[in-house]
Amino acid sequence: MMNKDFFNSPDIQQLIQLGISEDIGSGDHSSLASLPAGTVGKAKMLLKQDGIIAGLPLVVNIFNTIDPHLHIVLMAEDGQSKRAGDILLTVEGSVHSILSSERLVLNFIQRLSGIASMTGQLVALAKQHGQTQILDTRKTTPGWRRLEKYAVKTGGGTNHRMGLYDMVMLKDNHIDFSGGITKAVQKTVNYLTQNNLSLKIEVETRNMAEVEEALSTGFVDIIMLDNFSPAEVSIAVRHIHGRVKTEASGGIHQENIREYLSTGVDFISLGALTHSAKSLDISLKTMVNH
Repeated sequence: MMNKDFFNSPDIQQLIQLGISEDIGSGDHSSLASLPAGTVGKAKMLLKQDGIIAGLPLVVNIFNTIDPHLHIVLMAEDGQSKRAGDILLTVEGSVHSILSSERLVLNFIQRLSGIASMTGQLVALAKQHGQTQILDTRKTTPGWRRLEKYAVKTGGGTNHRMGLYDMVMLKDNHIDFSGGITKAVQKTVNYLTQNNLSLKIEVETRNMAEVEEALSTGFVDIIMLDNFSPAEVSIAVRHIHGRVKTEASGGIHQENIREYLSTGVDFISLGALTHSAKSLDISLKTMVNH
């Protein structure tokens, strides 16, 4: 769905510029007041807890945007599991530039690495139980979606749809407004045909009657089992028997995911990957050259 090149794309650059404007504003007066112009130094980015790293190319982009003369040496790569105490990179040059970059680069890499780390933990757990894939959702920070979904992939997870445009998901409100699953699917198939669109169709179901109705349409690619208990998911998966893909969603979290992984469901989606992941503890420590 994306690769590391997108760190240099116009929308990411716009987000960086917004972050710089938000944080630096009229100037980093703390550094300007306390440090003479021309002071040079070196800083190391230090990992303070174990985790999976995500966002280093973005950090380099931010440093280079603030000061293209900074010299950066990467000592880790995105997707690597690192230990507390590991150095992720060093940066050398203007201390004013390093300090002006500090908070912004940490905000990005701490957040993205936290998402990657949480995802990695759940993916590792899923691999112990079978072939279930861990999916993200659209419950992302506005403006950060591509970054947060990149972090999910970096942690070994699978991206669900990027937005409303790359897949059809008929949720409860669509179904209720349309007059039921069958009518909603029929309207969708007609719409896709008329507009020459080739998109997968996923239908959210709330009970076994709706599961059966979704199957009977013959046009559904994925059936979401929304807020089903693990026992109910097991029953539904056995009934569907591989005719379409299955996704469990709603009320699933780190404490109960093992029960869902044992059901044989194809996908488990968790909004918590992007809305509840705790930032990884990372710091930037400077050393002034005398």
